[in-house]
Amino acid sequence: MIARIFPYAHLRRRYDCTPPVALLLATMNALAWLLLRLESSSWRAVLNQPKRWYPQLSNKAPSLGDPLRYAVQSLWLLLVRPARPRVWTLSPPAWLKRVGALYLRQWTRIGKVLEALPQRAESSQHIRQSSHWWKGLDRHSQRLINAAIGVVAFVFTLLCITEPFGYVSQLVFVLLLWGLALLVRRVPGRFATLLMVVLSTIVSCRYLWWRYTSTLNWNQPLDLICGMILLVAETYSWVVLILGYIQTCWPLGRKPAPLPRDTRLWPSVDLLIPTYNEDLSIVRGTVYAAMGIDWPADKLNIYILDDGKRESFRQFAAEVGVGYITRSDNRHAKAGNLNHALKQLNGELVAIFDCDHIPVRSFLQMTTGGFLRDPKLALVQTPHHFLSPDPFERNLNVFREHPNEGELFYGLIQDGNDMWNAAFFCGSCAVLRRSALDAIGGFAVETVTEDAHTALRLHRNGWNSAYIKLPQAAGLATESLSAHIGQRIRWARGMAQIFRTDNPLLGKGLTLFQRICYANAMMHFLAGLPRLVFLMAPLAFLFLHAYIIYAPALMILLYVLPHMIHASLTNSRLQGDYRRTFWGEVYETVLAWYIARPTTVALFNPSKGKFNVTAKGGLMEQNQFDWKIAQPYLLLALLNITGLGFAVWRLICGPRDEIVTVAVSILWVIYNLLIIGGAMAVAAEVRQVRQTHRVYVKLPAAVRLENGHCYPGMLQDYCDGGAGIQLDTPQSLAVGGSISLMMQRGTREFVFPGYISRSHKHFIGISFTGLNAQQNVDFVQCTFARADAWLNWGEKFTPDRPLHSFVDVLKLGGTGYYRLYEYLPAWIRRIAGPPLRISRWLASFLPRMPAVAPTPNSRSVSAP
Repeated sequence: MIARIFPYAHLRRRYDCTPPVALLLATMNALAWLLLRLESSSWRAVLNQPKRWYPQLSNKAPSLGDPLRYAVQSLWLLLVRPARPRVWTLSPPAWLKRVGALYLRQWTRIGKVLEALPQRAESSQHIRQSSHWWKGLDRHSQRLINAAIGVVAFVFTLLCITEPFGYVSQLVFVLLLWGLALLVRRVPGRFATLLMVVLSTIVSCRYLWWRYTSTLNWNQPLDLICGMILLVAETYSWVVLILGYIQTCWPLGRKPAPLPRDTRLWPSVDLLIPTYNEDLSIVRGTVYAAMGIDWPADKLNIYILDDGKRESFRQFAAEVGVGYITRSDNRHAKAGNLNHALKQLNGELVAIFDCDHIPVRSFLQMTTGGFLRDPKLALVQTPHHFLSPDPFERNLNVFREHPNEGELFYGLIQDGNDMWNAAFFCGSCAVLRRSALDAIGGFAVETVTEDAHTALRLHRNGWNSAYIKLPQAAGLATESLSAHIGQRIRWARGMAQIFRTDNPLLGKGLTLFQRICYANAMMHFLAGLPRLVFLMAPLAFLFLHAYIIYAPALMILLYVLPHMIHASLTNSRLQGDYRRTFWGEVYETVLAWYIARPTTVALFNPSKGKFNVTAKGGLMEQNQFDWKIAQPYLLLALLNITGLGFAVWRLICGPRDEIVTVAVSILWVIYNLLIIGGAMAVAAEVRQVRQTHRVYVKLPAAVRLENGHCYPGMLQDYCDGGAGIQLDTPQSLAVGGSISLMMQRGTREFVFPGYISRSHKHFIGISFTGLNAQQNVDFVQCTFARADAWLNWGEKFTPDRPLHSFVDVLKLGGTGYYRLYEYLPAWIRRIAGPPLRISRWLASFLPRMPAVAPTPNSRSVSAP
């Protein structure tokens, strides 16, 4: 046999040796050929891809079950063809090239036409001629034409809302409006925004009309009661949606009014910093920043309003040269504190800052010019900007990546209010006219939200307001979820009190749009009960077999989905720069349980409830789960999980004609569970051990060593007690050595002595010691109080993409349940641990579908 394979004559001729030696050499040659082939590029390409073919085994330590896992995966690869990407190893067919090129050309052309549409409309001669023709008509004719167009539009809209459609007609109608909305999204300008608002309004009104006229079962009391509860909640959401469109469809974008060159004409200002129980370390920075505001010294007076009556604050005020005012009682909390101070002051304007809000040096120059231009201007409000993460940002690790919860109000809603002369006073970072406050009897004390109530009274008495969207101060966000919820409870209770005692929809003095803006702001805080209804609505069918929407499941989808999709697209267009789509669902779920009761009580008994001070500057020593706050979320999750069990039972034992209805209910319950999971993710508190919060920047700076040598660099971060600088050249410096930070503001240079707290090649950490009062003021002015300190805060925010945001919210829900498991008591985790480990162990034997990468020379064809 061997002789047949390796003929001896051939071996002797090749190796010139005896047959046994020749056979040995040939065997070695064959083995070398086989083994050395493993060094070839082809073999290496196979050996270097275990992650692709065996993904479940690529990053794990070897174990006894691995041979079986390899066998199962290998059998899977032999029996099941892996999914391959669409790859063209050769040139695609000519017809496909033509279709793809035509599609790309048409899509690109449509996009260019839509993006250039506003400019073409402005330069169109036909439109200009039409404009001249329109201007040539008398006013009576213009009114008649406008009335005729309005009547036609109203009748057409009414038909679109009320006309009953079948399945096919409703589907065609929905697709037409959806396609129009997707096209209009690409058109820049406000006209496209208004058109999307109109489309969303039509679809939502049609949905609500259908709900009232076709989806209530009047023959079954239980169905009717449950259906009416859901319908009331949906009506509330619809009202808030429509009022929100009116409130924000045309933000004003006001620019600061210039001041006269002659500073003698500038008004005098009393700057008030109310405080109650906050630490002096928090108040000190605000006072230092206020002392450095660019304003004539003889026209600016700074006062600490100490309701805590603390001697340390009195001494600090005397040391730095600012006023100190206290009182014998604490009646009416912050509003009473401010009113008491007003009796002792006589400035033309009053600037108010919460004790943790650090103003920038340009604050008064940006906000006071309007008071000289408009004698009826009573209020100029600026945003509440926060240099520290709130509980959502910190616990979800999205600080400075996503807009925070308040960004929508201060970025869009207040700007929209300003269009209707309805900007609210927010209690801080604002300037008010003293004579306007005197005219309404000072700050309102009847409710726990003195700021919004004061603004409402100013507007009722004919005073104007303004909002400037430029951040001119920065403060501290609430440190814990419990403190955050406590603050929102106070806001919700106060707004409900105003709605009950001084309803903006009633009474004199307000315009129609001012009433809308105030009403929508107050109704927003009544969202607790409707949100709870949405989170439990599908359980009415699963538990009680109550038809809350008495209609075929397919028709429900044809009405509900368009309403939700258009609302999401339109709100993304309006709010995309200030809030991610669907994240409002998480915010409302976190607060729903806690604001439902106080708002309901306040509507019936508006005098109940007291002012509570929001805690700032607290510490959290370790990661923890706030079980007390999370109790409602756990209860809601348990109810919905039980609902899934009933759904499975109905699928097995229920009527066959209800399968689609049960499936829709299951999807609703799963969505609710994921939203509740997002609330649980926020309840998992992340440790916070820093006494002062770091602000990350890039500013030119330098350091000076003890020997006098100076090294330039870039300031990377700073806080109240130190800074970090990246030097241009690496230095080896001993920790604890003396060093000075050198900074520049305008043409002036400042030196701040300290010691080295960290040293690593280019990076130097500096801690400050022994700064005197003037050096503290200078450091605050060079850092926190720079005029441009907070202007680029949101530059890292990514554009809102509704579908991506939807997926992120669903992922967040899963993360919340995983965090909940991590914080479960040990005995529960011991009980749940073995089943989970067994499940994971069994799942590790399941085969995986590998993703086969395209060949290097291939070209893929994909749609844009």
